[in-house]
Amino acid sequence: QVQLIESGGGLVQVGGSLRLSCVASGGAFRRSSMAWFRQAPGQEREFVAAHKWNDGSTHYADSVKGRFTFSRDNAKNTVYLQMNSLKPEDTAIYYCAAGMRLITSTIRRGAAYDYWGQGTQVTVSS
Repeated sequence: QVQLIESGGGLVQVGGSLRLSCVASGGAFRRSSMAWFRQAPGQEREFVAAHKWNDGSTHYADSVKGRFTFSRDNAKNTVYLQMNSLKPEDTAIYYCAAGMRLITSTIRRGAAYDYWGQGTQVTVSS
């Protein structure tokens, strides 16, 4: 069983930055692909960014490419999402997810992940 705890959310103005953190415990973090998803009120959960453990590749949604950066620190069992140039449409609850058996074709699908955190709220005010 893997536990994921997100932190770092908050209220920020348009154009500002936030860094989200997700600490993992209880599992093989180094062999887990990790991802960030988000869900805005009244909308479906959507993929934001992910990192595959086996080939080291990082993947981003087109809507955040160039503004968000995914990183991981295996020594701390932690992944991060650096979010710059934030927009009102980035407002959502952000969730961290972990999966053991992801491949490139499934890495953007929430159903492919085995474990989820409780989420952290990000609000971007205009």
